[in-house]
Amino acid sequence: MDLQTDLAIVGGGLAGFAAALEAAEAGGDVVLLEKQSLIGGSTAMSSGCLAFAGTDLQRASGIEDSDELLFRELREVGQFENDEALVRTYVTHQLSTYEWLRTRGIQFSPALETSSGQSVPRVHTIDPADAVRTLAARCRDSGHVRLLTSSPARRLARHRDSGRVDTVVAEREGQIINVQARRAVVLASGGFCHNADLIHRFAPGCDKALFIGGEGNVGDGLRMAWLLGADFRDMPYIKGTYGKHPTDTLNNHPCLAVYKGAIAVNQDGQRFVDESISYKLLGDACLVQPYGVSYQILDQVIFDTGDNRVRILDFERRLEDGLMISATTLEQLARLIEVSIAALTRTVAEYNGYVDAGSDPVFGRKHLVHNHGELRRIERAPFYAYPSAVAVYGTYCGLCVDTGMHVLDVYGAPIQGLLAAGEVVGGLHGGAYMTGSSLGKAAIFGRIAARTALEQSV
Repeated sequence: MDLQTDLAIVGGGLAGFAAALEAAEAGGDVVLLEKQSLIGGSTAMSSGCLAFAGTDLQRASGIEDSDELLFRELREVGQFENDEALVRTYVTHQLSTYEWLRTRGIQFSPALETSSGQSVPRVHTIDPADAVRTLAARCRDSGHVRLLTSSPARRLARHRDSGRVDTVVAEREGQIINVQARRAVVLASGGFCHNADLIHRFAPGCDKALFIGGEGNVGDGLRMAWLLGADFRDMPYIKGTYGKHPTDTLNNHPCLAVYKGAIAVNQDGQRFVDESISYKLLGDACLVQPYGVSYQILDQVIFDTGDNRVRILDFERRLEDGLMISATTLEQLARLIEVSIAALTRTVAEYNGYVDAGSDPVFGRKHLVHNHGELRRIERAPFYAYPSAVAVYGTYCGLCVDTGMHVLDVYGAPIQGLLAAGEVVGGLHGGAYMTGSSLGKAAIFGRIAARTALEQSV
């Protein structure tokens, strides 16, 4: 069976549906191929955080943010290993994409938080699964988008005369189908967190991490583009996220009490890192601790700053679920988590002294997170501990693209007819990661890819 369309999109997460709806609203016809039986991918499993600056929600809360601050902090948290032009593209289109999502029915929580790589509250939270369903419904209603689930893409093919990528070879109900794209093929196929071989090839240090993400995220899109000569970015910077409970199978989201003032201690009761840095770098530090596990230690004052509307800060729910350990004294808490009483009490006392002195001479912590927030003492009972391991939720690296989302080959030339968006794209994050920039780039780059595709001559 052969299908013809303007755009063939591989992947039914936020990037894929943002691209599909952008194209449909401009009158383009789309065939969207989703490997799984259900849409959503890693987007639906995420914490639903997007990084936007200068929004109405920020203004209503008296938060001053700007494109330039966002740009500077994306570059800083990425350790300047990210593609400056790609970061600028994200920033240029981020506010209009926020407004676009809102006007398409995406609901944002009024609760704003400051998280990894941010000096102001910039985390805009959505229900991610509902957001994908909302965009999918608008795609369906447009009459321009045909969604094929349970239809994994197997290969990309070039036009025999022009050499342009114009066909996705897919499998559906046991049969091979060829989806021929008059304008372009858009890869929005996600990362490869469920491909142990690729993880080991590019980031063997993550072998001991937990792996959580869309079930179909095994690197299909990456491999298909690789076969055509595509180049990669940021592969050495695959990192796990700190804060995943090591035994909880019901809640996949990390808890980040450290960004509210908690400290992280290892099984020896010792701090081992500046807790304000990106949770990707926190993950690196945790993986080399004994057993690859640590504890976030906090008191009642810090506990009360949690927010159940934000999944990474829902301390009360974790306590109710028996995941957060509580005790009336630090000594009792140490016994419960089987850490040396003397070591834990000494570590907390030393840290409180650093807070009072305004300087942490051991790890240099100055703020709660990045450049935001005054440090808090840990002193008011009850005290809490949250067991924390490292989980790879996404690979945050991938195909080299230009600012129009053309996939680039190993010589830096565009592979004609092939575009990409979302997690399969490398270059935005660099050495670490700002909370919300992954879903942010899915929506922003998905829309850009669609616009670029529709500009291609038939």
